[in-house]
Amino acid sequence: MLTGRQKQHFHEQGYVVVHGAVPRLMVEAARQAVNHSVGSVGVREENSSQYRPAAMCDELRSLPVMTDLFNRSTVMGVAESMIGEGNVQRVGGVQIALRWPGPVGSDPGEPRGHLDGLGSGTNGTPKGEYRRGFTALAVIYLGDVPAPYSGNFTVWPRSHTFFREHFLEHGHGVLADGMPRADLPEPPLQITGEAGDLVLAHHQTVHTAAPNGSANVRYAAISRLRHVDTEVNGPEVYTDIWREYPGLRAEFEEDAA
Repeated sequence: MLTGRQKQHFHEQGYVVVHGAVPRLMVEAARQAVNHSVGSVGVREENSSQYRPAAMCDELRSLPVMTDLFNRSTVMGVAESMIGEGNVQRVGGVQIALRWPGPVGSDPGEPRGHLDGLGSGTNGTPKGEYRRGFTALAVIYLGDVPAPYSGNFTVWPRSHTFFREHFLEHGHGVLADGMPRADLPEPPLQITGEAGDLVLAHHQTVHTAAPNGSANVRYAAISRLRHVDTEVNGPEVYTDIWREYPGLRAEFEEDAA
C-alpha cells in the first residue's frame, strides 16, 4: 500500500518510488536468470534484426522468475492502492531491460524522453499509428543504481498533466506525427535506487533510460500494468488521465476530475 503522501506525489509528479518493494531473494534469482541467458543464450539469431532490447532474454519474459517479481510481491498491492483492488491485470510478460555501459572515456550524453505506444516503424508499430495500451509503467531495479548517468530510469516530473492540457488543446491525434516537441515543465530526473526498488509512473509521464557512463550494466524488469478496462477506455484516457485511478480520485476528487 502507498501512504497518502506517496499517492499525492504520484498525483502531482506523475511517478513514485517505493523502496524495497521486491524481496532481495526474488531480485537475485531474476538477475541470475538474466546473466545466464546473456552468457549462454545471447540474442536469438531470429530476433537479431528486430529492436535489440526486445530480443534480449526473450525466453525469460513469461517465466515465473520474472512475472513473480510483480504478481507475488508488494507491487500488485501498491498498484491496486491507486488503480483499485482487483482492477490490475496480472502480469503475463516482462521486459528485461538492460542498459549497457558506453565506451571508456566517452561522453554519455543527455537523456531524451518519450511516451510509449508511438509507432516508429522499427518498434513493432507502424509509423503514424499510436496506442494508449496501459495504465502505469512499473520498473523494478534488479541491481543497485547509485548515481546518475548509470542507465537510470528517468522521468520528466509533471509531464503527465502537461500533456493532458496539450491534448485537450490540440487533440491526441498529434501523436500520429510522433513525440510532440514541447517545453516540459520540469527537467529530467534520473532515479537512483537499490535492487528491489520499484518505480511506478503514469502512462502519460515522459520517460527514458539515461545514458550509462558507469562501469556496470543497469538491470531492470519492466511491466506495463493494465486496468481491466484499458481496452474499453482507449484513447479517451489521454485527457481523462485519472479514469483508471479510482484510488486517487477518492483522495483528490476535485483535482482528479
